[in-house]
Amino acid sequence: MSTQTMQNSSESIMHLAETVGAHNYHPLPVVISKAEGVWVWDPEGRKYMDFLSAYSAVNQGHRHPKIIQALKDQADRVTLTSRAFHNDRMGDFLKKLSDYTGFDMVLPMNTGAEAVETAIKMARMWGSKVKGVPNGKQEIITVAENFHGRTTTIISFSTDPEAKDHYGPYTPGFVTIPYDDPAALEAAINENTVAFLFEPIQGEAGVYVPSEGYLKKTYDICKKHNVLYIADEVQTGFCRTGKKFAVDHEGIRPDAMCLGKALGGGVFPVSAVVANHDVLGVFTPGTHGSTFGGNPLGAAVALAALEVLEDENLAERSHELGEYLRGELRKIQQPKIKQVRGKGLLNAVVFEDDFQAWDVCVALKEKGLLAKQTHGNIIRFAPPLVISKDEVDHALAVIKSVFEAIA
Repeated sequence: MSTQTMQNSSESIMHLAETVGAHNYHPLPVVISKAEGVWVWDPEGRKYMDFLSAYSAVNQGHRHPKIIQALKDQADRVTLTSRAFHNDRMGDFLKKLSDYTGFDMVLPMNTGAEAVETAIKMARMWGSKVKGVPNGKQEIITVAENFHGRTTTIISFSTDPEAKDHYGPYTPGFVTIPYDDPAALEAAINENTVAFLFEPIQGEAGVYVPSEGYLKKTYDICKKHNVLYIADEVQTGFCRTGKKFAVDHEGIRPDAMCLGKALGGGVFPVSAVVANHDVLGVFTPGTHGSTFGGNPLGAAVALAALEVLEDENLAERSHELGEYLRGELRKIQQPKIKQVRGKGLLNAVVFEDDFQAWDVCVALKEKGLLAKQTHGNIIRFAPPLVISKDEVDHALAVIKSVFEAIA
């Protein structure tokens, strides 16, 4: 083996990353050097099926030709202007996203966490300027086991010790209630409550799907008390759950949505908050911003990403193949499996509480399928939405062989 080959081997690449990089992740022992559709390859040429989709950022599949072409074409024209000037791509993107979501206004950002931070600022400003809550008294209600990002403010209302511990002092102004408990929401609301921030399906908590009717009940409670209903659809949005957005399963129209991940088509970080003018219109020049938010390169990519979702009917595909995938997973004979749950192509297999799924994920990797555990005992299965029925069957054969071999 040549020196150059050794330097580019999976082993040497992983060693370099672990030596020089901070140890804030514990990735599976695999290196991805090429990708297309639902498939990825390592430097040695081994082929794997991606069943994580970069936490739902690759809904349109890896390197979708239309999205890649939009990236290349725009890179040859202009990539960044900042919001100090207009650019000729942002307007088209904002109009497309407004039409796609049905909201009047869009505020573009870059990452999902930035979208959530924007929604928090929006809710607080709305509470002060519109609802009349004294500034500094605004409260936002969140739910246990949430995951909205990693910023200092966001982890202040996390209940995950790994995300929160040792990062104090914590940002005040948040009240945490149990998930899937409308009565707890009603009891927590007071005169200073400005918003209820939640995930329609909790992804990082293990694809926790709330009881049917939960969204409608909590929506009605917020409307009764003049509280903003803010859905974090960063992971559940853009056809992942079999609808455009997870709130669509109960016909709910939130006051605002936080969007990201698949909005960038798997090639560029693009996020946004969408709402109507009476809510998002509280921002005025200078009150919030982002140097890269709405940049022409990201706008061109996001516009193509939205068109792919529509042109290829990915919501319908996600629904149909998700129903099939869950049905087949439930047939697997493995007594340690306690539940298979999900919507669309956002799914999880829940093992016994004390089960550690890391070795199972490694075994899946050895057989050519990449998935990752969460909370130790839960494995999430979320392939790109462009996956075919034959590819789902291939994945099921791998999963069945590994699961039935668990001692």
